Amino acid sequence: MLKHVLTPIHPDGWRFIAIAAVAALLLFWLWTPLGWLGVIVTLWCVYFFRDPWRVTPTRAGLVIAPADGLVVSVGRAAPPAELAMGETPMMRIGIFLNIFDVHVNRVPMAGRVQKLAYHPGKFLNASLDKASEVNERMAIRIAASAGAEIAVVQIAGLVARRIVCRLTEGQDVIAGQRFGLIRFGSRTDVYLPATWTPLVITGQRVIGGETVIADAHAQEPPRQGVEH
Repeated sequence: MLKHVLTPIHPDGWRFIAIAAVAALLLFWLWTPLGWLGVIVTLWCVYFFRDPWRVTPTRAGLVIAPADGLVVSVGRAAPPAELAMGETPMMRIGIFLNIFDVHVNRVPMAGRVQKLAYHPGKFLNASLDKASEVNERMAIRIAASAGAEIAVVQIAGLVARRIVCRLTEGQDVIAGQRFGLIRFGSRTDVYLPATWTPLVITGQRVIGGETVIADAHAQEPPRQGVEH
């Protein structure tokens, strides 16, 4: 129970937290009100780099959300060219992470990492579909245990300037496994076979490592949503 109350901090966050804390001490020395502003920034860094425990649903065919955030795109699109997966459109689910979301990325489906490809680019607003094509990104091709290839793409955003990916080619991964993060606002796209059924809709919020976003074995029509 305690681990769900005391949320861990991602290792990549400690440097930023330390810098903010030192800056807060210096600001206190200069002028007390500025010091309190530094404390607020330090606490925000702690909040941003939180890495909560998650319970991942497991069953053959399930695709799990790779990140917390807002679903901004559900539709067909060609996978990133650098992954050499062809030009045939796949089912793409795009998730936008704002600066208040958990930014730790998780593997959407068990399998083996086939290819990693970094692509330099721009830093447009990550909520725009154009960001999937022109922004800086790290693309990951996975031979999924469901018998097909999928891709997950970390995309830098308007204020994001650092993509962290801890995977290596040939590595075996499991659904929900942490594999990296994107600092300060971003987007994560998942590309799936076009015949797989998405179980989320545009405008829905998802939880990385927990929300089921698609099912390779489901036979149901596209879902509709009602905003309350």
